[in-house]
Amino acid sequence: MKRFAILNGPNLNRLGRREPHIYGTATLKDLEKLVRAEAKRLNVAVTFFQSNHEGALIDKIHALADAGIAGFIVNFGAYSHTSIALHDALKSVSPVPAIEVHISDIKRREKFRQTSMTATACIGMISGQGFPGYVRALQQLAAKN
Repeated sequence: MKRFAILNGPNLNRLGRREPHIYGTATLKDLEKLVRAEAKRLNVAVTFFQSNHEGALIDKIHALADAGIAGFIVNFGAYSHTSIALHDALKSVSPVPAIEVHISDIKRREKFRQTSMTATACIGMISGQGFPGYVRALQQLAAKN
């Protein structure tokens, strides 16, 4: 069974409480439940990891790639806009594919959020579709592998 990893970055543990007018009222656990249901339908396995620490995300990317993960769905939160290190971590595990997801539409947010440093290390980006964007990313990765 193919395994995919969903990595969430800083402040995504605050979903449901953090700026509900932007991110909604559903929690990270609600997101995991939604993605697990789709993974079951697709007959793939998923693992979840969230950290507010850049280095922990980098270490997890390396460890999962070394363990044979088939692909990544990443939402690095604010690190998407600033982290060359996370970009390089994804590049370092190529050819393992990654799709970047953003719950909100980054092109309609503040200027500093409109560019992603990490997206160029990914095969695609889904932005502004809320939680269903993660499901779409999983479907794309499952179809690719």
